[in-house]
Amino acid sequence: MSDYMAPAFGVILPNIGGIAGGFMTRGNLKTWYEGLKLPSFRPPNKVFGPVWTSLYCSMGYASYMVWRDGGGFGGDAAMPLAWYGSQLALNWAWAPIFFGLHSPKWALVDGICMWVAIAGTIYNFHFVNETAAKLLLPYLGWVTFANVLTAKIWYDNRDTKALKDK
Repeated sequence: MSDYMAPAFGVILPNIGGIAGGFMTRGNLKTWYEGLKLPSFRPPNKVFGPVWTSLYCSMGYASYMVWRDGGGFGGDAAMPLAWYGSQLALNWAWAPIFFGLHSPKWALVDGICMWVAIAGTIYNFHFVNETAAKLLLPYLGWVTFANVLTAKIWYDNRDTKALKDK
């Protein structure tokens, strides 16, 4: 892969799932989400897109740095990139669970698993490229906040008909 293509692919890949999740989210914001009891500390909807885009770009570039410095998928990067792939799959599953299935409870379960996978990714990235590991710290912080928000939404709406997982 050329010097420009590999980092570009690393940055674009996580955004693909983010874009797909964004379509699902938009379709449910006005019809379902806004009808829920939402906590006062919830950021405005317009904040989520830019935050997730920046996080996807930084985690994608971090994965490229680990791939580059760890000898690709067959080298020392293999295990860290497996962790990365796991957390990315959990990340991509969150929007379909929360917005598609209308299930904050199962989105929270996914989010907790994602948090563990991100922490494991950071730990494993650290051995290949310390900067790449540090690039994931804001992502871990945001997912921590997102899990608190999801838990509060689930708790506050657990007795309503809006949720399919009461």
